[in-house]
Amino acid sequence: MRHPFHTRVVFKMSPFLQDELMQDPSPYTATAAESEKRKRSRRAAWEKKLAILERAIESNPNNVELKVARLELGKESWEPSNLVNEWKKVVFLHPNHTALWQRYLLFCQSQFSIFSTSKVNGIYGKCLSTLAAALDGTLLSHPALPDTEEAMLAIFLQQCHFLRQTGHSEKAIALFQALIDFTFFKPDSVAGLITKAQVEFFEPFWDSDEPRFGEGGARGWKVWMRQQERGGWVVLKEQGDDEDEEEDVEEVKDKTLPKWQLWLQVESSRDFKHWLPWRADKGKGQAEEDCEDPDRQVLFDDIGSSMFKISSQELRYQLMSSFFQFLGIPTGFGLPPCCLNVALDDPDLFSSGSGDERLLSWSDSPAAGVSIVGFMPAMPSQRWAASHCTEGEDFIQTAFHQALPLFAGKERSQLTLHWLQYEKSKVLKSLQLRRKKQLKSLGKRSKKLAKTLLKEAENRNNLALWREYAHLEWLLGNVEDSRKVFDTAMAMSVSQGLQSSALCDLCFLYSSLELESVQSVSVSTATRAIYILTRLALGFAGSPYAGEVLPVNVLKARKTYERSLQDWFADDATSTGSQGPGQLVSLVGCFALFQYLTLGIQAADSLYRQAAGRLVGLSSLETVQPKRSVWRQSVTSACERLTVMHVTLLRFHMRASVYPLGPLRHTLTHALGQFPGNRELWKLYVQVESSCHNASRARRFFDVTARSAKDLIVPRLFAIYAEEQRKERVDSVQRADIGILYNTLPETGLTNRIRALFEHAVQTEAGAHSVLLWRMYLNFTVTQGNIEKIKGVFYRALQECPWAKVLYLDAVSHLPAQLQEILDLMTEKEIRIRVPLEELEILMED
Repeated sequence: MRHPFHTRVVFKMSPFLQDELMQDPSPYTATAAESEKRKRSRRAAWEKKLAILERAIESNPNNVELKVARLELGKESWEPSNLVNEWKKVVFLHPNHTALWQRYLLFCQSQFSIFSTSKVNGIYGKCLSTLAAALDGTLLSHPALPDTEEAMLAIFLQQCHFLRQTGHSEKAIALFQALIDFTFFKPDSVAGLITKAQVEFFEPFWDSDEPRFGEGGARGWKVWMRQQERGGWVVLKEQGDDEDEEEDVEEVKDKTLPKWQLWLQVESSRDFKHWLPWRADKGKGQAEEDCEDPDRQVLFDDIGSSMFKISSQELRYQLMSSFFQFLGIPTGFGLPPCCLNVALDDPDLFSSGSGDERLLSWSDSPAAGVSIVGFMPAMPSQRWAASHCTEGEDFIQTAFHQALPLFAGKERSQLTLHWLQYEKSKVLKSLQLRRKKQLKSLGKRSKKLAKTLLKEAENRNNLALWREYAHLEWLLGNVEDSRKVFDTAMAMSVSQGLQSSALCDLCFLYSSLELESVQSVSVSTATRAIYILTRLALGFAGSPYAGEVLPVNVLKARKTYERSLQDWFADDATSTGSQGPGQLVSLVGCFALFQYLTLGIQAADSLYRQAAGRLVGLSSLETVQPKRSVWRQSVTSACERLTVMHVTLLRFHMRASVYPLGPLRHTLTHALGQFPGNRELWKLYVQVESSCHNASRARRFFDVTARSAKDLIVPRLFAIYAEEQRKERVDSVQRADIGILYNTLPETGLTNRIRALFEHAVQTEAGAHSVLLWRMYLNFTVTQGNIEKIKGVFYRALQECPWAKVLYLDAVSHLPAQLQEILDLMTEKEIRIRVPLEELEILMED
C-alpha cells in the first residue's frame, strides 16, 4: 500500500463492525435459524477485523499497539497454544518495549491452561534480564527506550505482588531483600560491570550464611565481599538461648470443627506466622535439612534473573518505600497503574475505618484494597490482628534501623516519619478492634519510639514527627499530654509562620482534633481551634490559651492569611518555592478551617474552589516538564489532597448542622470526574448517596464515570458495592418483624441489576483480571444459594485469575465438599499450600 494505515482509524473501525451485530435479533428471543445466522455474522465480523488489523500491521510493522490489538482479537477464536506462540513472536520482535512486556506478563499469568507459578515467575525474570541488557547496551539490536528503568521497577513490583497473591510470600520478601542488597550495598569493584556480571558476583553472597537486609546482624554485600577477600569471617559458635526457641503452639484448637474449616484456620495461621524466608540458624546448630517446609527456603535461581541496576536516587527511594508499603507500613506510595487493577484483592477497600468518627483528622492509605503480606483477607473483610507476628515485627524494626543510614535529608526524614506512622496505625487498628490489653502495650511501645526518635539531633526540629507524636497521645486518650506536645512544637517553630507547610499541617491536625472533640460547631465551642489557627498566622509563641480569642486578633489573622495566599498566587508557577503545590494545600487547609469557624461554610467553600482552580491551571503547566514521575506528580496529588480536604469539611459541617446536600454532591462528582481512581472520594460518595431514596442519579454517574475511566476498575467496584449496600438496606426492611405482619417478599430487581453489573465488569479489560471483583462476584453468588452457579463463577474466576490463592480459599469456604478437588488444583498450578491434608489429619489425631 502506498499510504500506511493510521492507527486511530483502524481502532475506530472495530466498534463499527460490532454495531452490525447489534442489528440482529436478540439472542434471547431468536429462533435456532436466527441464532445460527448470528454466529455466522459474528464470525464474519471477526474475520473482517482481523483482516483490517493484519493489513495495518503490514504497512506499520513497528506499531506495537496494532499487534497487541490483533492478539487481543485472537483470544476469541485461536487455540491457546497458537495464541502463546503469537505473543512470543511479538515480544521477540520488540524485546525493549516495556509496555508490551507488561501486557505479555499479564497474559501469561492469566492463561489457566498453561499457568504454573514457577513458569510465570521465570518469565518475569526473563523480562527483567532482557530489559537490563537493553539498559547495559548489550542488546545490540534494540536500544533501551526512555524511562525503561522506571518501568522495570514497576514490573518488579508487579512480580512481587504476583508471588504474594500465589501464597509464595517468602519469595516476594526475598526478591525485595536481594534487590535492596544489589542496589544499596554493591561493592565498588563490580559497580562498573554489566548487570549479568554483577549478578554472577552476587550469587555467592546470596548462597552464603550471611544475614540479608532486614535480618539481625546484616552488613551487606559490599562488606561481605571485602571480608571474603581478606579470608572471610571468624565464626564463633554460639549456644542458642532456650528463650529464643519457638514455643510449640497447638495449631488445631477445636477438633470438633469440620475438616475444611480446620484446614482454613491452620493455613491462615501459618500464612500469618511464616511469611519470612527460612534461614538456618548456625548458633542453634541448624542446617538447611532441618527446614520442615522446603518452600520456605528461597534459592538464588528464584531471584537471580530479576536483579537489575537502579541508578536514579528517586527510584532507589521508591524501591525502599515500596518494600515497606508491601510490609504494611503507610509510606504514601500507591501501586503503579499497570498493576493496581490486578493487585487489588482485599475487601478492606470499602472499609471506612475510623473515618466516620474522625472526619477531619482521618487519612486513608493509598494502598487500601491491596492486602498486606502475612494477611490472607477474608470475605467480607475481618482482619483479626493489629500487627504482624513477633518475628515479623522484629524484621520490620531491624529493616528500619538498616534503611535509615542509606538516605539523607528529606528522604531520611520521610522514612523516620513512616516508621512512627506505622506504630500509630497499629494503635488505630487496636482501637477499631477494641483490644484494650493490646492497645496498652502498643501505645507504650509507640510512645517510646516517638521519644527516642525526637531525642536524635536531626529530628528535634522535625515538625512532622512532633505532629505524629501528639496525635498518638490524643488517640491513646491522653488529651492534655497531646496538647502539651502540640503547644511545645508550635512554640518551637511558630516564627516560621505560614511559610512552613509542616507547621501548617501540624496546626491543621491540632485544630481538627479540637473541633472533632466538641459536640457542636460555633464560635463559643470552637474557641480553642480558632486560637490555634490565629496563633499560627500571627506568630505569637508565649501566650497560653485563655479561653477566648480577641476579635482584633481574628481580623489580623485573616489579613495575614489573605496576604500569604495572594503572595503564593502572585508567584510564577515554576518558582513557587522548594515546597511547591504542597505548601499551597497546607496553607489553604488552615485558612479554610479558620474561615469556616469565624465566617461560616460559604467562605471556606469559596476558598477551596479558588485554590482548586489555581492548581488545575498548574497541572496543565506540569505536562510541559521533560521528566514526570509515574507515581509522584506533585501538582496532581496536591489537587487530590485539596479536594479530599474540601469534601471532608463539607461532610463534617453536614453532620454538625443543617446544610443542603447539593454543594457536597456537586463537589464530589466534579472531583471524581477528575480523579476516578481516588478510593477515599468514592467511599464518601457512596456514604452520601446511601441516604437518598432515589438511586437513578448515582447510577447514571457511576455509569458515565466507569465508561470514561476504562483503564480503572475502582469505579465499577464501588458501583457494585453501592448496589449491594442498597440491597442490604432493602432486605433489612422487607424482612423486618413488625408484629403480626412478617414481610418476606423477595426483591429481584436489585439482584438482577447487581448480577448485570458484575457481568459487564468482568468483560472489561480492567475487570477481567481483577481478583477483588471476582471475589465479590463469588460472594454475591453464594448469597443466592445455588451451588451450581457458585461453582460456575469460581471456575470462570480461575480462567482469568488462576494465580490468586484467595480465590481458592474462598471456594473452600463456599464449597466445602470440594476441598480435595480444590487442593489438587492448587497443587497442579503450584499455588502455595502450607498444610497438606495428610499433615492436617496427623494434627487432628495428636
